[in-house]
Amino acid sequence: MADPVAILILAAGASSRMRGADKLLQPVDGRPLLAERAAAALRTGAPVFVALPARDAAPERWRAVDGLGVTCLEVSDAASGMAASLRAGVGALPDQTAGVVILLADMPEITPDDLAALIAGADGATILRGAGADGTPGHPVLFPARDFAALRALDGDRGARDLLRRERDRVRLVPLPGAHALTDLDTPEDWARWRASGPSGDE
Repeated sequence: MADPVAILILAAGASSRMRGADKLLQPVDGRPLLAERAAAALRTGAPVFVALPARDAAPERWRAVDGLGVTCLEVSDAASGMAASLRAGVGALPDQTAGVVILLADMPEITPDDLAALIAGADGATILRGAGADGTPGHPVLFPARDFAALRALDGDRGARDLLRRERDRVRLVPLPGAHALTDLDTPEDWARWRASGPSGDE
């Protein structure tokens, strides 16, 4: 059996642009967005890890994924930036993991088929980056195991952007339908526009 590619959902951010609400707890298809995203990732059959804030700081996020079959990772220094979640998540992957798909938890249009398309393209060398149907680079991003050390060395709130830039010759864009790879919801206005545009969601 081939070594598995894992999915790491980054869900430890502060949701600071939602003006008091938590974007990852907004209802989508009758459940909190975070739970819906975890369920979508699990439908690929890949092992799923979720980077979360400290349990006492965000108990409702922990409850949202409780019992789903994901591995929850507590990121005690999440306030220092996205790199903290990447370090914690990649550091927790089993030794035999062949690659990891980094999935931002606030992207509601990424489907199990989108994730499966990235996983199917894993070759142990290429970084696969989701893109809009028009070719605009977006998310998620699959990194092969050869990049794990670099991911564990990241710091600050730039995520893996510098790594993607440094390794641009190894990056291949994977166009996904419509704006799946480009739609993220950070503000109440983003949510209102998205719900008005017709995708599945709850008022």
